[in-house]
Amino acid sequence: MTDERPFWKTTALADMSRAEWESLCDGCGRCCLHKLRDDETDELAWTDVSCRLLDTHSCQCSDYAGRFRKVPDCVALTPDLLDEIDWLPPSCAYRLLKEGHDLPDWHPLVSGDPRSVHDAGASVRDRVISERRAGPLEDHVVGWPGAWPAARPHAQPTVRRHRGPRRA
Repeated sequence: MTDERPFWKTTALADMSRAEWESLCDGCGRCCLHKLRDDETDELAWTDVSCRLLDTHSCQCSDYAGRFRKVPDCVALTPDLLDEIDWLPPSCAYRLLKEGHDLPDWHPLVSGDPRSVHDAGASVRDRVISERRAGPLEDHVVGWPGAWPAARPHAQPTVRRHRGPRRA
């Protein structure tokens, strides 16, 4: 008898194939938003400003293969790096699996539909502005990207104008 559970329930993050690892990304675009870190308190603040390569409607990178050349500070997420970063959103599959949780129902690997992340209100679709048009990041601090997504379709975020969530 074979184990018919999905790969993310049977394979450690470090043991996943590249295709499995890449498929964990739900396409929400939250990790592609700029974050600010206070030098004195180390506090993290989320913004609604996206990387210039993020298509703010599809939530896909417009040059995924060339992103490191065009955006030198773009992060290549790896299993080892998961231990070092604290800025992945709470609904991120990489973070959830690392912390021992399962994927949400709206994750495309669970739903079978890449649109489910948008329909659930979990993505940044049409809620962010490109860094090319935004102006000062400090003018765009919001809380919703660092919070668990709303449970209803097309939920409107509650914009909070403060320094964002505290680093754990």
